[in-house]
Amino acid sequence: MTAKILIVTGDAAESLEVLYPYQRLREEGYEVDIAAPARKKLQFVVHDFEPGFDTYTEKPGYTCQADLAFSEVDPGQYAAVVIPGGRAPEYLRNDPELRKILKSFFDADKPVAQICHGPLLTAAIGSLEGRRVTSYPALELDMQAAGASFQDQEAVVDGTLVSSRAWPDHPSWMRAFLRVLREKAPVA
Repeated sequence: MTAKILIVTGDAAESLEVLYPYQRLREEGYEVDIAAPARKKLQFVVHDFEPGFDTYTEKPGYTCQADLAFSEVDPGQYAAVVIPGGRAPEYLRNDPELRKILKSFFDADKPVAQICHGPLLTAAIGSLEGRRVTSYPALELDMQAAGASFQDQEAVVDGTLVSSRAWPDHPSWMRAFLRVLREKAPVA
């Protein structure tokens, strides 16, 4: 039986941070489902860096159909979860269904990959206390407030938790996550 991976996201997620792991994990042979607050077409965004700007810019990105609503997710059916960034985590952290889903992955010590603003979700469920993580650098204080030790690196592995700063770090992030997956949830 092929191991299944869950991606949790919503509108205004960073396009590359959803689609790159989705395609890379499928390429490895995993089955991947995308879950969101509702089964609907999601509107992603593109965050890019422009000369002279103090922060990233945001433009409309790709759209993608969510396979499942959070209320339909059975975490027991999935070997791991991916948490993309963008602005989506800012409002998704308030979703009680999603918080239950994520907590179950941590309680079962299943692999979790988070990137950019994704760690706002794991902070919301109290799962960063005492852990080493990275995130989009502007979230360093948020990570510390959640009890984590922030490390400004392309990818940080703490047990089954693999975090990364943003889409430019995809190769390091996915290499690290795939090492954890191959050990904990190999493709059948």
